[in-house]
Amino acid sequence: MTIIGRSVRRLESSAGGAQVFGEPYETADGSTVITVTRVGGGPFAASPQGIFVIHNGKVHWEAAVDVTRVALLGEFIGLVATVITTLAILRRPPWPDLSHTGMNAMRRLESTWK
Repeated sequence: MTIIGRSVRRLESSAGGAQVFGEPYETADGSTVITVTRVGGGPFAASPQGIFVIHNGKVHWEAAVDVTRVALLGEFIGLVATVITTLAILRRPPWPDLSHTGMNAMRRLESTWK
């Protein structure tokens, strides 16, 4: 079995979902590149996983990074933090309670200090 075959078998056994390997092509410097894509159901039918680069008999994996997904995750975390902070402030505001009930409670508390 070749070095490519061993690497592909190892990747297939560790990853979930069906993976599709592209046709290998050779670059100008003599490297061979094989693309890897995961195929699944849902709105994102296929997503790139990365590439295998074979150069001088050594295999190197380059993972594909979906920058849009990372940016959306950051925006979602910021939105959740804002909602939690807003709910905390609305539930117990940092300013004193100036309602009629709050003022009466402050007067009673003040009378116990004297």
